[in-house]
Amino acid sequence: MDSARRYFAFLSYSHSDRRWADWLHNALESFRVPKAIAGQERPEGAIPERLAPIFRDREELAAAADLSFEIKAALEASSFLIVLCSPAAAASRWTNAEIEAFHEIHPQGRVLAAIVDGEPFASERAGQEARECFPPALRERFDGEGHATGERAEPIAADLRADGDGKQLGLLKLIAGMLGVPLDELVRREAHRRQRRLTIVATIAILGMLVMTGLATLAWQARNEAQHQREQAESLVGFMLGDLRGRLEPVGRLDVLDAVGSRVLGYYQGQDSGDLSDDALAQRSRALTLIGEIANRRGDLDSALARYREALAGTEEALRRSPGDPQRIFDHAQNVFWVASIDHQRGRAEEAERGFRAYRALAGRLLEIDANRPEWRLEAASADTNVGLVLYGRGDYGGAERTFATALASTEQLRASNPRDPNYRDMEWEALAYLADAQEQGGRLEEAIAARERQLRSLQQTAETDSQNSTVLRKSVAARRALGRLFASRGDLAAANGHLTQATSVAAGLRERDPENMEWLHLGATVSLDTGDLMLASGRVAEAATVVRAGCVSAERLVSQDRSVRSWGNALVKCLILRARIAAEQGYPREASTLARRAIAFLGSRPVSVITSDVRYALARARLVEADQLQAARDTDGARRVWQAALGASGQSGGTLEMRALRYALLRRTGQAAQAEEAATALEQIGYRHPTFTSERNRR
Repeated sequence: MDSARRYFAFLSYSHSDRRWADWLHNALESFRVPKAIAGQERPEGAIPERLAPIFRDREELAAAADLSFEIKAALEASSFLIVLCSPAAAASRWTNAEIEAFHEIHPQGRVLAAIVDGEPFASERAGQEARECFPPALRERFDGEGHATGERAEPIAADLRADGDGKQLGLLKLIAGMLGVPLDELVRREAHRRQRRLTIVATIAILGMLVMTGLATLAWQARNEAQHQREQAESLVGFMLGDLRGRLEPVGRLDVLDAVGSRVLGYYQGQDSGDLSDDALAQRSRALTLIGEIANRRGDLDSALARYREALAGTEEALRRSPGDPQRIFDHAQNVFWVASIDHQRGRAEEAERGFRAYRALAGRLLEIDANRPEWRLEAASADTNVGLVLYGRGDYGGAERTFATALASTEQLRASNPRDPNYRDMEWEALAYLADAQEQGGRLEEAIAARERQLRSLQQTAETDSQNSTVLRKSVAARRALGRLFASRGDLAAANGHLTQATSVAAGLRERDPENMEWLHLGATVSLDTGDLMLASGRVAEAATVVRAGCVSAERLVSQDRSVRSWGNALVKCLILRARIAAEQGYPREASTLARRAIAFLGSRPVSVITSDVRYALARARLVEADQLQAARDTDGARRVWQAALGASGQSGGTLEMRALRYALLRRTGQAAQAEEAATALEQIGYRHPTFTSERNRR
């Protein structure tokens, strides 16, 4: 682009990467810039039609008398420096010297990296040093005068490998960087141009059919062009499912993500899966998984499950073709997880446990292949977390805490090796959340608060530089809601209300961003109901009624869409019980009884397999409200029968802190004073001072 330069770019590489250099050199010099882009003015000059010539030192200096002089002259005459990055290049003195010399000659930089082997910044991880692909000069910042500063640089590189960007997309990334145009514009223009060329070739092929002598030649050309077009299209598909999705995910707009998934799936529509290549089959499954995730967030679990199962069939076929391929194992594990997650959401505990354990077994196979690969270690930590959820659902809070602690320790090691990796960061947040929940129900309130506060601090640090990231906002709401519950359990109502107020504000912002996101609607509903519960326990009945009403509207909308989702049904039941308690406080016993019976009827309509600990708590709580109204109406015998039924629903011992506090109230009402006092003392010893419990303690 600079008329004073003789070469468009200087290609620097290690001799062992010669085959990659051959391909890239030819691909760059034969590339024709799309007409819609060529000629556009940029600060460096007009965009050219061709990217030639590209200088290769090993080719053009074979007979040079003074290698050092010729290289410096070529570097000075080149607009860009392209470095083929690999462990061999990272260890090459000459490759590093060429980077330093280019910076000295061109202080403005213009250095592009293309990965062909190894891993970026592996030299910073113990035991992985030999895998480093970036030469030292590429990992260091240079100032405006071309001098090394000693500061760490993070070059954005094209990954030419099949499991990275691939050759075609990687090539377009390099070209976009040199031309100074957005990658998506270049991809779109290039795809459009190739589509036009394919149309022309197809037309010629049809005409050629009339000329028998040219049939074989034209068919061969059409086949080659079609194959090339298919490779180009699949590179674009890979970009949409990889880089583009990664950029859209934090925005949290389901309609945009849905458009990406549908566009990709449309490309594969009508193609026989048996005819697809392994890579194409994997990409089709990833598109199905993405659409399933979107349907899941919208609350359409039936559609989500259908897509997950279709994707599962594809990854199962890919794994059958290549049973030892770790990428195929990884892809299949994702869909095993998602199918199990639907079972978990619907309360099908046995099916969910089987799925999560199958997921953990697949993660174990990945570790057997390469126990040091960070991606597989992260997958194992994720699988451990899901096994912990199974234990948590059984009420084995000690076992769940140990499992979550193991997952957290693994994730902490990974994040320490690469603090900027968002996958490690997100997994650490998740592990901290689950660990805190297990500690809370195990009666370790201080440890649970510490874990949640640590999670919230990390979330706030990320929000300082990425304040609109939907994942950060959603997890912040969940963390503050949990802290509100924890501080209420400890009796610190000011801190509890502070966290719930902030959670309410952030949840409302998320709902405004995408009203069709059922995950966010449910999050807002739970925060409203928790806030109303705390207000009611604190004697603020009128305020509680207003807040609970808002939460109930959301809960009713969720259940009207799909009553099989366990957490949505739990939200509606909590809404009905809170409304019953509020009605009782306001002097409307008949309305209170009606609402309590509605909650009981809804719980009774669920399948037996869905009667989990949270359902048992809700059933016992609703019966307590109903029985209290019978007692208020002087039906002592009726009240005693319902109290006894509620006590039976609560179990003999154990359970969540809420269940244990509820059991204390029921033991008192059924005349079991000694057992009630024993239960209360155990709660007080762990520092449990929730206002509902303390109010019951003061009740006469």
